[in-house]
Amino acid sequence: MTHRILILGGTTEARQLAGKLAARADVSITLSLAGRTESPVAQGVPVRSGGFGGARGLAAYLREAGTDLLVDATHPYAARISANAAEAARQAGVPIMALRRPGWERVAGDRWTQVDTVAGAVTALGLTPRRVFLALGRQEVAAFEAASQHHYLIRSVDPVEPRLAVPDATYLLARGPFREADERALLESHRIDTVVSKNSGGEATYGKIAAARALGIEVVMIRRPALPDVASAETVEALAAMVDHLFEPAAERGV
Repeated sequence: MTHRILILGGTTEARQLAGKLAARADVSITLSLAGRTESPVAQGVPVRSGGFGGARGLAAYLREAGTDLLVDATHPYAARISANAAEAARQAGVPIMALRRPGWERVAGDRWTQVDTVAGAVTALGLTPRRVFLALGRQEVAAFEAASQHHYLIRSVDPVEPRLAVPDATYLLARGPFREADERALLESHRIDTVVSKNSGGEATYGKIAAARALGIEVVMIRRPALPDVASAETVEALAAMVDHLFEPAAERGV
């Protein structure tokens, strides 16, 4: 029997999970990407790109494709997608699991100002001009036009278009992972005094947080949004084990 799994991806862990599960002879994997990145990393499994039309559209897709399991392995800040996934799974009667990497924890030496939203981060910068490293992705940076007195260093995978309507901004195109030593050199060379970041978790982008700590630089940290309460795991290995248990024959489970 072949089990059909739809993975909602866009993260490194989603790609790793897809590769791990694709090695099984009894599953068929489709990895869904939102399509926001112009040149995504090769995924190694069949890929679907673009939205579904909300929870109802996703539920219809799950039914039409004969999906046996939906895996939400989206970014920790993709709250709307996660909410739609949980609701779609409920409507379609399909099991759902989530892969949720743990967030970063503040440690000794960190200078964090924690806020709930991007707008809160804009406010937290204050009125006095600062030299700010925006490590948020291109979808969120437009909000900082409201605080045009600051100098912004903006790093993204794809170009920010249109560019911010601010007098002083520098743009970098780069794709992680980013090493702490390189991040420290970046912060020093641009004389950054404030980093704005989401609490994405994981090792690939933690370098800027460690570098800010080493340099005594403030980090305006945007807290994670609330996500649906579904069965979840923090690592690829743990989620794969949950899939193993779901699909193993009842006799082997002792049922």
